[in-house]
Amino acid sequence: MKKVLFISSTGGHLNELMQLKPIFNKYDYHIITEKDKTNMELKKEYGKRISYLPYGTRSKMCSYIFKFPWMCIKTVYLYFKIRPKVIVTTGTHTAGPMCCLGKIFGSKIVFIETFANSTTKTVTGKLVYPIADLFIVQWEEMLKLYPKAKMGGPIY
Repeated sequence: MKKVLFISSTGGHLNELMQLKPIFNKYDYHIITEKDKTNMELKKEYGKRISYLPYGTRSKMCSYIFKFPWMCIKTVYLYFKIRPKVIVTTGTHTAGPMCCLGKIFGSKIVFIETFANSTTKTVTGKLVYPIADLFIVQWEEMLKLYPKAKMGGPIY
């Protein structure tokens, strides 16, 4: 069974990622998100199939500059622990380093640009677009910004 890693930051990106729940059991899957009190209950449901990265936000730049390097170190540890063949993500900064690392070591990258953006690129979308094996947008207008993307429609 193919190992698939589903990764996103917390909040709306995780909400979008969890819309893919019906396909999780088709794979040897693992979920990674940020450690936040709003999603700790997922540990009860997914047990060893979920891991957490440190929560950080660029809006709190003073603490973020310390958390981001730690997140990257933990990302390397989790990547080699899980060794996914495919990485599926709805973004954001939590997923960027994992996608780059995965690409270096041969994982296929599937990026789903967030539903929240219908006219502008996300920072992580810009980073991952050139390396993605499959880049999916949820708005037709986004095909103008990402010409190699596939129209997936909303996942809600």
